[in-house]
Amino acid sequence: MRDIVLARIDDRLIHGQIIASWVNYTQAQKIIIVDDEVSNDVFLAKVIKMAAPQGIKTEIFSIREAIYALKEKFVGEERVILLAKSPSTMYSLIEAEVKLKEINIGGMSAGPGKRLLLKNIFISLEETEILKSILAKGIPVYFQILPDDPKLNIDKYL
Repeated sequence: MRDIVLARIDDRLIHGQIIASWVNYTQAQKIIIVDDEVSNDVFLAKVIKMAAPQGIKTEIFSIREAIYALKEKFVGEERVILLAKSPSTMYSLIEAEVKLKEINIGGMSAGPGKRLLLKNIFISLEETEILKSILAKGIPVYFQILPDDPKLNIDKYL
């Protein structure tokens, strides 16, 4: 069975912190990126896959493909880091009954209509409501940049 050892919202997807810290900390064997835009952009998908650590399988799926891959397709054991750019993507997976134990938020960039939540997390009103819905389903959501940093539960900041 696939073991999602880290479900992370980070609009940078694969970058230095993922490569240097989280892969080693979680002993992940695979990175799965869930993003409709990236899954449809062959060039961007290749660039992102090239950024993955040597020896770590990387797959990029649309939301629909990810639901199938995470629920139906896989047989065997594998430690997986699941990456998405936004809370709405994670919520879509949860609504489709993909089992997530908890969600880590690593980075959400500033933009129009977003407010600073904490450190490098900027959030819109819609994203606030989505995170509240995830929390209401009993799934903890926390902010943690690196494994050695303390977990900050996001609910008190919403």
